[in-house]
Amino acid sequence: MQQQCRLTTTDNPFDPFEQFHSWFLFDVEKGYNTCAYLGRIARTSEQLSDEENDREVERAIDEIIKNDFLNIYKKVKKKNRSK
Repeated sequence: MQQQCRLTTTDNPFDPFEQFHSWFLFDVEKGYNTCAYLGRIARTSEQLSDEENDREVERAIDEIIKNDFLNIYKKVKKKNRSK
């Protein structure tokens, strides 16, 4: 199973996994619109499995970061919580 990852900005203090609503409001308020940007780059499809779509999202995140001349984006991975 592949570890989930998300695209965020370096100044966003919220966790996009655990605090999505606050993360999203901060992102939109700052004018980043990261979800829409990622949606334009990632070539996901209902024809693909969840795992294939997760790989495609990570590929798109890596592409965005590679081309991020303002150096504002970063990739975060979901923290595994052991009980």
